[in-house]
Amino acid sequence: MTAALSIRNLTKTYGDKFEALKGISLEVQPGDFFALLGPNGAGKSTTIGIICSLVRKTGGVVEVFGINTDTHFSEAKMNIGVVPQEFNFSMFEKVLDIVTQQGGYYGLPVRVARERAEKYLRKLGLWEKRSTPARMLSGGMKRRLMIARALVHEPKLLILDEPTAGVDIELRRSMWDFLQEINAAGTTIILTTHYLEEAESLCRNVAIIDQGDIIKNTSIRELLKELNKEVFIFDCSGDLTATPSVAGYHTRLLDERSFEVEIEKGQSLNRLFEALTAQGLDIVSMRNKANRLEELFMAMVADNQKRGDKGVAQ
Repeated sequence: MTAALSIRNLTKTYGDKFEALKGISLEVQPGDFFALLGPNGAGKSTTIGIICSLVRKTGGVVEVFGINTDTHFSEAKMNIGVVPQEFNFSMFEKVLDIVTQQGGYYGLPVRVARERAEKYLRKLGLWEKRSTPARMLSGGMKRRLMIARALVHEPKLLILDEPTAGVDIELRRSMWDFLQEINAAGTTIILTTHYLEEAESLCRNVAIIDQGDIIKNTSIRELLKELNKEVFIFDCSGDLTATPSVAGYHTRLLDERSFEVEIEKGQSLNRLFEALTAQGLDIVSMRNKANRLEELFMAMVADNQKRGDKGVAQ
């Protein structure tokens, strides 16, 4: 199967000799919902810029559905839709005009561009704002407008660079639902985000980039298996007079009705619940103390940067 995106030995060195990308290789399969994660300055935006021809690479190969972006970029770009971090449309144009004109850039007839603009503005809850100048929209509406504009030519690959930054929780959830809908319909999605619960909820596969290198490339499921311990918070129906004690588990009282338990990889939740029940505790809820992917991400980046520091020292 031809990959939706294939990157081989991609490098980017700026004029000051800074290596933003150090020969990364990556494949995203058709229909995937893929997370590209990394701290600020890791190389995410440089990679996306190269895919979209906004940044000139130093070396390597980029192919979109088998089409080389160096030799046939006009053909390749028909398959790509991009939602950048920054708003880059005219704030004085009307919402419908912004989306329709984008269709024109991809050769869509005016009738088709209008139909698709209406389709995506309706799906994203912006149709009632179609005659409103973009500057009058809220930040969340502007984000949705960016997505509608990126989809008007119905690309097979959608790249989202921090699409929910600054968006409230309710709107973020509705955007998640929409993205899952178009992904289920066949659109391949690549997502960069600093909200790691977003990546864990939406994505099937992930690559973590740091200091211009891919330090992890696997499925979300396999990555989470590497977590050595988790901390769960338990809420009880009645007041606690002391910290619950269970042999082999670390516990800590939080307040009169909740406590946390550190569970190491391989330890049984069933045995924990049996022990808590035997103590007469009525557990009404249980939740992770922190996002699991965030814990792994922070540990991997820290380890990678320690190795880099040792290399410099040597």
